Amino acid sequence: MSPTNSHRWWLLFGVWLLYSAFGLVAASLAPLVSIVESELNISHTRMGSIMGAWQLVYIFAAIPCGLLLDRLGARWALLLGVMLIAASALARSFAVDYWGLLFAVMLFGLGGPIVSSGAPKVITTLFEGSDRGFAMGVYMTGPALGGVVALTLTHSVLLPLFDGDWRKLLQLWAALTVGFGLIWFGLASLGPPDQEPAERDASDSQPSKGGLGDLLRIPGVPLVLCMSIGVFMFNHGLNNWLPELLRAGGKSIVAAGNWAALPTVVGIFGSLLIPRLATPERRFGILLWLCASATVASLLLQTTNNYSLGMGLLLQGIARSSMMTVLILTLVELPGIGQRRVGAASGLFFSAAEVGGVMGPLGLGAMYELTGGFSAGLYALTAVMVGLSLIVIRLRRLATVSTADAESEIK
Repeated sequence: MSPTNSHRWWLLFGVWLLYSAFGLVAASLAPLVSIVESELNISHTRMGSIMGAWQLVYIFAAIPCGLLLDRLGARWALLLGVMLIAASALARSFAVDYWGLLFAVMLFGLGGPIVSSGAPKVITTLFEGSDRGFAMGVYMTGPALGGVVALTLTHSVLLPLFDGDWRKLLQLWAALTVGFGLIWFGLASLGPPDQEPAERDASDSQPSKGGLGDLLRIPGVPLVLCMSIGVFMFNHGLNNWLPELLRAGGKSIVAAGNWAALPTVVGIFGSLLIPRLATPERRFGILLWLCASATVASLLLQTTNNYSLGMGLLLQGIARSSMMTVLILTLVELPGIGQRRVGAASGLFFSAAEVGGVMGPLGLGAMYELTGGFSAGLYALTAVMVGLSLIVIRLRRLATVSTADAESEIK
Protein backbone atom coordinates (compact mmCIF):
# COMPACT_ATOMS: atom_id res chain seq x y z
CA MET A 1 0.00 0.00 0.00
CA SER A 2 1.14 3.52 -0.71
CA PRO A 3 1.54 5.94 2.21
CA THR A 4 -1.67 7.72 3.20
CA ASN A 5 -2.30 11.23 1.96
CA SER A 6 -1.47 12.75 5.35
CA HIS A 7 1.61 10.61 5.95
CA ARG A 8 3.26 11.62 2.69
CA TRP A 9 3.34 15.20 3.98
CA TRP A 10 5.09 13.96 7.12
CA LEU A 11 7.61 12.22 4.91
CA LEU A 12 8.07 15.52 3.06
CA PHE A 13 8.75 17.13 6.45
CA GLY A 14 11.40 14.48 7.07
CA VAL A 15 13.06 15.22 3.73
CA TRP A 16 12.91 18.93 4.53
CA LEU A 17 14.74 18.30 7.82
CA LEU A 18 17.48 16.38 6.00
CA TYR A 19 17.97 19.14 3.46
CA SER A 20 17.96 21.74 6.26
CA ALA A 21 20.81 19.82 7.89
CA PHE A 22 22.56 19.83 4.50
CA GLY A 23 22.37 23.64 4.34
CA LEU A 24 23.25 24.06 8.00
CA VAL A 25 26.49 22.08 7.84
CA ALA A 26 27.41 23.40 4.38
CA ALA A 27 27.28 26.98 5.71
CA SER A 28 28.71 26.22 9.16
CA LEU A 29 32.31 27.21 8.38
CA ALA A 30 31.57 30.46 6.54
CA PRO A 31 30.96 32.60 9.66
CA LEU A 32 33.89 30.94 11.47
CA VAL A 33 36.58 31.56 8.84
CA SER A 34 38.61 34.19 10.72
CA ILE A 35 38.50 32.26 14.01
CA VAL A 36 39.44 28.91 12.46
CA GLU A 37 42.21 30.43 10.32
CA SER A 38 43.75 32.05 13.37
CA GLU A 39 43.60 28.96 15.61
CA LEU A 40 44.76 26.44 12.99
CA ASN A 41 47.23 28.81 11.31
CA ILE A 42 45.58 28.43 7.90
CA SER A 43 46.00 30.99 5.13
CA HIS A 44 43.12 32.52 3.21
CA THR A 45 44.07 30.57 0.10
CA ARG A 46 44.11 27.27 1.98
CA MET A 47 40.79 28.05 3.62
CA GLY A 48 39.37 28.64 0.15
CA SER A 49 40.49 25.16 -0.88
CA ILE A 50 38.81 23.75 2.23
CA MET A 51 35.54 25.54 1.52
CA GLY A 52 35.42 24.09 -2.01
CA ALA A 53 36.65 20.59 -1.16
CA TRP A 54 33.24 18.97 -0.73
CA GLN A 55 32.06 20.15 -4.14
CA LEU A 56 35.00 18.45 -5.86
CA VAL A 57 34.26 15.19 -4.04
CA TYR A 58 30.58 15.66 -4.86
CA ILE A 59 31.27 15.61 -8.62
CA PHE A 60 32.77 12.12 -8.47
CA ALA A 61 30.51 10.75 -5.70
CA ALA A 62 27.11 11.83 -7.05
CA ILE A 63 26.68 9.04 -9.63
CA PRO A 64 27.74 6.14 -7.35
CA CYS A 65 25.59 7.61 -4.57
CA GLY A 66 22.61 7.75 -6.91
CA LEU A 67 23.09 4.10 -7.85
CA LEU A 68 23.46 3.19 -4.18
CA LEU A 69 20.22 5.02 -3.47
CA ASP A 70 18.34 2.96 -6.06
CA ARG A 71 19.77 -0.24 -4.55
CA LEU A 72 19.25 0.50 -0.82
CA GLY A 73 16.01 2.44 -1.05
CA ALA A 74 15.37 5.93 0.26
CA ARG A 75 14.84 5.09 3.95
CA TRP A 76 18.27 3.60 4.61
CA ALA A 77 20.22 5.55 2.00
CA LEU A 78 19.05 8.94 3.25
CA LEU A 79 19.86 7.93 6.83
CA LEU A 80 23.37 6.99 5.70
CA GLY A 81 23.75 10.28 3.82
CA VAL A 82 22.71 12.49 6.72
CA MET A 83 24.92 10.56 9.15
CA LEU A 84 27.90 11.20 6.87
CA ILE A 85 26.98 14.91 6.95
CA ALA A 86 26.84 14.77 10.76
CA ALA A 87 30.21 12.97 10.80
CA SER A 88 31.65 15.77 8.67
CA ALA A 89 30.46 18.41 11.15
CA LEU A 90 31.83 16.40 14.09
CA ALA A 91 35.18 15.75 12.39
CA ARG A 92 35.57 19.48 11.73
CA SER A 93 35.29 20.13 15.45
CA PHE A 94 38.28 17.85 16.13
CA ALA A 95 40.52 19.19 13.34
CA VAL A 96 43.91 20.42 14.52
CA ASP A 97 45.47 21.40 11.19
CA TYR A 98 44.76 22.08 7.53
CA TRP A 99 44.66 18.45 6.45
CA GLY A 100 42.34 17.37 9.23
CA LEU A 101 39.86 20.11 8.38
CA LEU A 102 40.19 19.42 4.65
CA PHE A 103 39.33 15.74 5.00
CA ALA A 104 36.48 16.55 7.39
CA VAL A 105 34.91 18.84 4.79
CA MET A 106 35.52 16.30 2.02
CA LEU A 107 33.43 13.81 4.03
CA PHE A 108 30.46 16.09 3.41
CA GLY A 109 30.93 15.44 -0.30
CA LEU A 110 30.07 11.77 0.28
CA GLY A 111 26.90 12.35 2.29
CA GLY A 112 25.59 15.38 0.42
CA PRO A 113 24.94 13.61 -2.91
CA ILE A 114 22.85 10.93 -1.22
CA VAL A 115 20.55 13.56 0.26
CA SER A 116 20.47 15.60 -2.97
CA SER A 117 19.60 12.54 -5.06
CA GLY A 118 17.32 10.92 -2.49
CA ALA A 119 15.06 13.90 -1.98
CA PRO A 120 13.70 14.00 -5.57
CA LYS A 121 13.37 10.21 -5.55
CA VAL A 122 11.12 10.34 -2.47
CA ILE A 123 9.06 13.24 -3.80
CA THR A 124 8.66 11.62 -7.23
CA THR A 125 7.43 8.45 -5.55
CA LEU A 126 4.92 10.12 -3.23
CA PHE A 127 3.55 13.04 -5.23
CA GLU A 128 2.11 13.63 -8.68
CA GLY A 129 0.97 16.58 -10.76
CA SER A 130 1.14 20.03 -9.22
CA ASP A 131 1.64 18.53 -5.75
CA ARG A 132 4.97 17.12 -6.94
CA GLY A 133 6.23 20.57 -7.93
CA PHE A 134 4.97 22.09 -4.69
CA ALA A 135 6.62 19.36 -2.60
CA MET A 136 9.95 19.88 -4.37
CA GLY A 137 9.66 23.61 -3.77
CA VAL A 138 9.01 22.99 -0.07
CA TYR A 139 12.07 20.86 0.54
CA MET A 140 14.23 23.27 -1.48
CA THR A 141 13.59 25.90 1.20
CA GLY A 142 15.42 23.63 3.66
CA PRO A 143 19.04 24.37 2.70
CA ALA A 144 18.29 28.09 2.42
CA LEU A 145 16.84 28.23 5.93
CA GLY A 146 19.60 25.99 7.30
CA GLY A 147 22.19 28.34 5.85
CA VAL A 148 20.41 31.39 7.26
CA VAL A 149 20.39 29.81 10.73
CA ALA A 150 24.12 29.09 10.59
CA LEU A 151 24.99 32.56 9.31
CA THR A 152 22.75 34.58 11.61
CA LEU A 153 22.96 32.71 14.94
CA THR A 154 26.67 31.86 15.03
CA HIS A 155 28.02 35.18 16.30
CA SER A 156 24.88 36.72 17.73
CA VAL A 157 23.73 33.85 19.97
CA LEU A 158 25.66 30.60 19.92
CA LEU A 159 29.34 31.54 20.14
CA PRO A 160 28.69 33.77 23.17
CA LEU A 161 26.71 30.88 24.69
CA PHE A 162 29.70 28.55 24.19
CA ASP A 163 32.25 31.14 25.39
CA GLY A 164 33.63 31.52 21.87
CA ASP A 165 34.36 27.80 21.44
CA TRP A 166 33.72 27.13 17.74
CA ARG A 167 34.32 23.40 18.22
CA LYS A 168 31.32 23.07 20.54
CA LEU A 169 29.21 24.93 17.99
CA LEU A 170 30.12 22.43 15.26
CA GLN A 171 29.35 19.59 17.66
CA LEU A 172 25.92 21.14 18.22
CA TRP A 173 25.30 21.14 14.47
CA ALA A 174 26.43 17.50 14.31
CA ALA A 175 24.05 16.49 17.11
CA LEU A 176 21.18 18.39 15.50
CA THR A 177 21.89 16.65 12.17
CA VAL A 178 21.84 13.23 13.85
CA GLY A 179 18.51 14.14 15.44
CA PHE A 180 17.06 15.15 12.06
CA GLY A 181 18.26 11.85 10.59
CA LEU A 182 16.57 9.82 13.34
CA ILE A 183 13.32 11.75 12.87
CA TRP A 184 13.45 10.97 9.14
CA PHE A 185 14.08 7.28 9.77
CA GLY A 186 11.20 7.10 12.26
CA LEU A 187 8.79 8.76 9.84
CA ALA A 188 9.98 6.61 6.93
CA SER A 189 9.59 3.44 9.00
CA LEU A 190 5.92 4.22 9.64
CA GLY A 191 5.19 4.29 5.92
CA PRO A 192 7.92 3.18 3.54
CA PRO A 193 8.85 6.01 1.13
CA ASP A 194 9.97 3.44 -1.43
CA GLN A 195 6.44 2.38 -2.35
CA GLU A 196 5.29 3.56 -5.75
CA PRO A 197 2.10 5.57 -6.32
CA ALA A 198 -0.92 3.82 -7.75
CA GLU A 199 -0.44 5.38 -11.16
CA ARG A 200 3.06 4.77 -12.49
CA ASP A 201 4.78 5.99 -15.57
CA ALA A 202 4.39 3.65 -18.50
CA SER A 203 8.16 3.47 -18.71
CA ASP A 204 8.29 2.11 -15.22
CA SER A 205 6.26 -0.98 -16.06
CA GLN A 206 9.31 -2.39 -17.79
CA PRO A 207 12.24 -3.75 -15.82
CA SER A 208 15.01 -1.26 -15.30
CA LYS A 209 17.97 -2.17 -17.49
CA GLY A 210 21.23 -0.72 -18.60
CA GLY A 211 23.35 1.81 -16.84
CA LEU A 212 24.43 5.40 -17.21
CA GLY A 213 24.98 4.96 -20.94
CA ASP A 214 21.31 4.11 -21.38
CA LEU A 215 20.32 7.17 -19.35
CA LEU A 216 22.47 9.40 -21.54
CA ARG A 217 20.83 7.99 -24.66
CA ILE A 218 17.37 9.02 -23.49
CA PRO A 219 16.32 12.05 -25.60
CA GLY A 220 16.55 15.20 -23.55
CA VAL A 221 18.86 13.92 -20.79
CA PRO A 222 22.12 15.38 -22.23
CA LEU A 223 20.37 18.74 -22.72
CA VAL A 224 19.11 18.77 -19.12
CA LEU A 225 22.63 17.96 -17.90
CA CYS A 226 24.06 20.85 -19.93
CA MET A 227 21.44 23.12 -18.41
CA SER A 228 22.31 21.93 -14.91
CA ILE A 229 25.92 23.06 -15.40
CA GLY A 230 24.78 26.54 -16.47
CA VAL A 231 22.24 26.86 -13.65
CA PHE A 232 24.82 25.96 -11.01
CA MET A 233 27.35 28.35 -12.55
CA PHE A 234 24.82 31.15 -12.12
CA ASN A 235 23.66 30.11 -8.64
CA HIS A 236 26.99 29.25 -7.03
CA GLY A 237 28.87 32.06 -8.72
CA LEU A 238 26.55 34.78 -7.46
CA ASN A 239 25.91 33.12 -4.10
CA ASN A 240 29.62 33.18 -3.29
CA TRP A 241 30.50 36.60 -4.72
CA LEU A 242 27.36 38.67 -4.21
CA PRO A 243 28.40 40.47 -0.98
CA GLU A 244 31.78 41.37 -2.50
CA LEU A 245 30.10 42.39 -5.75
CA LEU A 246 27.84 44.76 -3.83
CA ARG A 247 30.79 46.16 -1.89
CA ALA A 248 32.62 46.78 -5.17
CA GLY A 249 29.59 48.77 -6.25
CA GLY A 250 29.96 51.12 -3.29
CA LYS A 251 27.94 49.47 -0.51
CA SER A 252 29.30 49.30 3.02
CA ILE A 253 30.01 45.86 4.47
CA VAL A 254 26.82 46.00 6.58
CA ALA A 255 24.68 47.29 3.71
CA ALA A 256 26.13 44.68 1.35
CA GLY A 257 25.13 41.92 3.77
CA ASN A 258 21.59 43.28 4.05
CA TRP A 259 21.16 43.67 0.30
CA ALA A 260 22.63 40.20 -0.31
CA ALA A 261 19.93 38.68 1.92
CA LEU A 262 17.16 39.86 -0.43
CA PRO A 263 17.52 37.05 -3.02
CA THR A 264 17.42 34.44 -0.24
CA VAL A 265 14.17 35.83 1.19
CA VAL A 266 12.61 36.12 -2.27
CA GLY A 267 13.87 32.64 -3.12
CA ILE A 268 12.04 31.02 -0.21
CA PHE A 269 8.70 32.35 -1.42
CA GLY A 270 9.58 31.52 -5.03
CA SER A 271 10.38 27.92 -4.09
CA LEU A 272 6.91 27.50 -2.62
CA LEU A 273 5.03 29.01 -5.56
CA ILE A 274 6.82 28.54 -8.89
CA PRO A 275 7.52 24.75 -8.96
CA ARG A 276 3.86 24.04 -8.19
CA LEU A 277 2.91 25.93 -11.33
CA ALA A 278 5.45 24.01 -13.43
CA THR A 279 3.12 21.25 -14.61
CA PRO A 280 4.23 19.49 -17.83
CA GLU A 281 2.16 21.72 -20.13
CA ARG A 282 3.61 24.90 -18.58
CA ARG A 283 7.06 23.72 -17.58
CA PHE A 284 9.10 24.88 -20.57
CA GLY A 285 7.43 28.28 -20.61
CA ILE A 286 8.32 28.72 -16.94
CA LEU A 287 11.90 27.60 -17.60
CA LEU A 288 12.19 30.20 -20.35
CA TRP A 289 10.82 32.86 -18.01
CA LEU A 290 13.31 31.87 -15.29
CA CYS A 291 16.22 31.98 -17.76
CA ALA A 292 15.07 35.43 -18.90
CA SER A 293 14.89 36.58 -15.25
CA ALA A 294 18.46 35.37 -14.65
CA THR A 295 19.65 37.08 -17.84
CA VAL A 296 18.19 40.43 -16.85
CA ALA A 297 19.44 40.00 -13.27
CA SER A 298 23.04 39.50 -14.44
CA LEU A 299 22.79 42.80 -16.35
CA LEU A 300 21.08 44.82 -13.60
CA LEU A 301 23.59 43.70 -10.96
CA GLN A 302 26.19 45.80 -12.77
CA THR A 303 24.33 49.00 -11.95
CA THR A 304 24.71 51.17 -8.86
CA ASN A 305 21.22 52.70 -8.94
CA ASN A 306 19.35 51.31 -5.93
CA TYR A 307 16.12 50.72 -7.86
CA SER A 308 17.82 48.81 -10.69
CA LEU A 309 20.00 46.92 -8.24
CA GLY A 310 16.97 45.94 -6.17
CA MET A 311 15.18 44.68 -9.27
CA GLY A 312 18.25 42.67 -10.22
CA LEU A 313 18.42 41.05 -6.78
CA LEU A 314 14.70 40.33 -6.89
CA LEU A 315 15.00 38.61 -10.28
CA GLN A 316 18.09 36.73 -9.13
CA GLY A 317 16.19 35.39 -6.11
CA ILE A 318 13.29 34.26 -8.29
CA ALA A 319 15.61 32.54 -10.77
CA ARG A 320 17.93 30.83 -8.34
CA SER A 321 15.09 29.55 -6.16
CA SER A 322 13.31 27.61 -8.87
CA MET A 323 15.53 26.91 -11.90
CA MET A 324 17.10 23.85 -10.32
CA THR A 325 13.79 22.53 -8.97
CA VAL A 326 11.97 22.85 -12.29
CA LEU A 327 14.95 21.33 -14.10
CA ILE A 328 14.94 18.29 -11.79
CA LEU A 329 11.21 17.92 -12.39
CA THR A 330 11.90 17.99 -16.12
CA LEU A 331 14.57 15.30 -15.78
CA VAL A 332 12.66 12.81 -13.59
CA GLU A 333 9.56 13.05 -15.79
CA LEU A 334 11.36 12.49 -19.10
CA PRO A 335 10.03 9.39 -20.90
CA GLY A 336 12.37 6.51 -20.15
CA ILE A 337 13.51 7.55 -16.67
CA GLY A 338 10.82 5.91 -14.53
CA GLN A 339 10.63 5.53 -10.77
CA ARG A 340 13.35 2.89 -10.55
CA ARG A 341 16.01 5.09 -12.14
CA VAL A 342 15.25 8.43 -10.46
CA GLY A 343 18.16 7.96 -8.03
CA ALA A 344 20.69 7.24 -10.77
CA ALA A 345 19.32 10.06 -12.94
CA SER A 346 19.46 12.52 -10.01
CA GLY A 347 23.03 11.46 -9.21
CA LEU A 348 23.99 12.06 -12.84
CA PHE A 349 22.27 15.45 -12.69
CA PHE A 350 24.12 16.64 -9.58
CA SER A 351 27.44 15.23 -10.76
CA ALA A 352 27.20 17.36 -13.90
CA ALA A 353 25.71 20.34 -12.08
CA GLU A 354 28.51 20.59 -9.53
CA VAL A 355 30.97 21.09 -12.39
CA GLY A 356 29.15 24.38 -12.86
CA GLY A 357 29.09 24.80 -9.08
CA VAL A 358 32.89 24.86 -9.09
CA MET A 359 33.28 26.80 -12.35
CA GLY A 360 30.94 29.63 -11.31
CA PRO A 361 32.84 30.95 -8.27
CA LEU A 362 36.24 30.23 -9.83
CA GLY A 363 35.26 31.93 -13.08
CA LEU A 364 33.94 35.10 -11.47
CA GLY A 365 37.01 35.29 -9.24
CA ALA A 366 39.42 34.74 -12.12
CA MET A 367 37.71 37.35 -14.31
CA TYR A 368 37.80 39.81 -11.43
CA GLU A 369 41.56 39.27 -11.11
CA LEU A 370 42.05 39.76 -14.87
CA THR A 371 39.84 42.82 -15.34
CA GLY A 372 39.68 44.44 -11.90
CA GLY A 373 35.88 44.22 -11.74
CA PHE A 374 32.86 41.94 -11.94
CA SER A 375 31.40 43.19 -15.24
CA ALA A 376 33.19 40.62 -17.42
CA GLY A 377 32.02 37.78 -15.19
CA LEU A 378 28.44 39.05 -15.17
CA TYR A 379 28.45 39.39 -18.97
CA ALA A 380 29.69 35.78 -19.14
CA LEU A 381 26.73 34.70 -16.97
CA THR A 382 24.43 36.64 -19.29
CA ALA A 383 25.76 34.65 -22.25
CA VAL A 384 25.32 31.39 -20.34
CA MET A 385 21.68 32.16 -19.56
CA VAL A 386 20.96 33.07 -23.20
CA GLY A 387 22.44 29.70 -24.15
CA LEU A 388 20.19 27.96 -21.62
CA SER A 389 17.15 29.66 -23.16
CA LEU A 390 18.05 28.12 -26.53
CA ILE A 391 18.36 24.69 -24.88
CA VAL A 392 14.89 25.09 -23.34
CA ILE A 393 13.45 25.77 -26.81
CA ARG A 394 15.12 22.59 -28.07
CA LEU A 395 13.78 20.59 -25.09
CA ARG A 396 10.26 21.83 -25.77
CA ARG A 397 10.50 20.64 -29.37
CA LEU A 398 11.71 17.21 -28.21
CA ALA A 399 8.83 16.98 -25.75
CA THR A 400 6.35 17.89 -28.49
CA VAL A 401 7.76 15.19 -30.78
CA SER A 402 7.68 12.59 -27.97
CA THR A 403 4.07 13.42 -27.17
CA ALA A 404 3.08 13.16 -30.82
CA ASP A 405 4.84 9.79 -31.16
CA ALA A 406 3.08 8.48 -28.03
CA GLU A 407 -0.30 9.56 -29.37
CA SER A 408 0.45 7.87 -32.70
CA GLU A 409 1.28 4.60 -30.95
CA ILE A 410 -1.97 4.76 -28.98
CA LYS A 411 -3.98 5.27 -32.19
